[in-house]
Amino acid sequence: MDEPIQVLAGTGGVALGEARTNHEGRKAILLYRDGNPRELVALAETMGIEVVDLQFQKGRDDPRTFFGKGRLQDTADEISSAVEGHPWHGVDLVIIHSNSTPRQLVNIHEALQVEVWDRVRLLLSLFISHAGSVEARTQVRIAQLQADRTVLRELANQQTTGERAGFGAGGKQAIQGVLTTVSRELTQLRKKQAKHALARKERRRQRSKGGARTVGLAGYTNAGKSSLFLALSGKKVLVEDKLFSTLETTVGRMEMSPRILLADTIGFIDELPSDLLDAFHATLDESLNCDLLLLLADSSDDVDELQRKLSTSRREVLDRSKEDSIRMKVVLTKSDAGGDIEAAQEVVRMMGMDDAMVISSHSGEGLEDLRESIMFSLYGPKTTLVVSTGNPGEREAESFVSQIYDLGIVTKKDGLELTLWCGFGELQRLIAKSDGRISIK
Repeated sequence: MDEPIQVLAGTGGVALGEARTNHEGRKAILLYRDGNPRELVALAETMGIEVVDLQFQKGRDDPRTFFGKGRLQDTADEISSAVEGHPWHGVDLVIIHSNSTPRQLVNIHEALQVEVWDRVRLLLSLFISHAGSVEARTQVRIAQLQADRTVLRELANQQTTGERAGFGAGGKQAIQGVLTTVSRELTQLRKKQAKHALARKERRRQRSKGGARTVGLAGYTNAGKSSLFLALSGKKVLVEDKLFSTLETTVGRMEMSPRILLADTIGFIDELPSDLLDAFHATLDESLNCDLLLLLADSSDDVDELQRKLSTSRREVLDRSKEDSIRMKVVLTKSDAGGDIEAAQEVVRMMGMDDAMVISSHSGEGLEDLRESIMFSLYGPKTTLVVSTGNPGEREAESFVSQIYDLGIVTKKDGLELTLWCGFGELQRLIAKSDGRISIK
């Protein structure tokens, strides 16, 4: 009888042992054939994993083993024979700069006999370590099991090739029992996720019914979304210089703006498989189904990097937005980090978008202009209202003033004359119900 295969975070059931959520202090080597592995190294460092060496091999990916068999064997020998003092001593993880096939993952593990992650499994391990809320953990678990299931199927295929399990082919491999268990758990988790999504949808409906406007924050991971959220709302969220420090959506009120809500959510990343990001569709909906979307980009990135990240973010937004058109404003963050702002603006213009707002959440530069721009985009020009004192016995003028404060965002008050941001429909209803006591100046 086959030994049962334990499904592990990041390994797709390839290795046995206890699942790990803390990877601090681990050593890894990274295998790559093309592209720049810098981003993958940064993702590993976010979890405290030290990438001690980058191994490069020219040519196309081997469909079975990514690297050639000879090169993999050399790598396996060096890992197993590395003595204390050798840079590879203590390496227990190999990272592949690719969204590998299940076949490649299984075969590389067989050749190297250490834990193997591709790009997807690295991100999954990062998500697992950062998932805080019940909803985030549910989303990550779904994504993990979906990835695990593909590798388990490959293992089952390799185990059963040319075999007939049980007498008269009436039995089954133990790993096939694990696959059944995984599918059953996925079904239960998706039901739980559907309940979370329904609750979110109802909250959005109630906010919209109450006249609230929503401003979504989107962009590449570590673009400064959470920092801007904090600066605009004053609500404390996790702000770290780490990739994917935010996995669940945080909704908060913009300061001095009772009817404007901000939604901060998970960041995008290049070459992230759509089925992996689909696990987070409920939280993405919160920020993408909005009245105004702020698309953030790090102005301190070099020109090529900025264009790559901005293109990825815009593509993901347009692909996942349920609206035919979405009102979008580009915001260049971290202006105090010494980037070339003019070159960054040129990149934005070359991509066919309007000039970006330039801000620094740390120093406060540009934040007031951004607030004004948000208000204008949502409400149009400011309106000045005049409240008449009325006749004796009629409703007090201050009662109307209080109602105006509840309805809009008052920026100036001079006696019974108020200047404010307010939606056109709400403003017309207010004036119509005031019996001529409120008028537009």
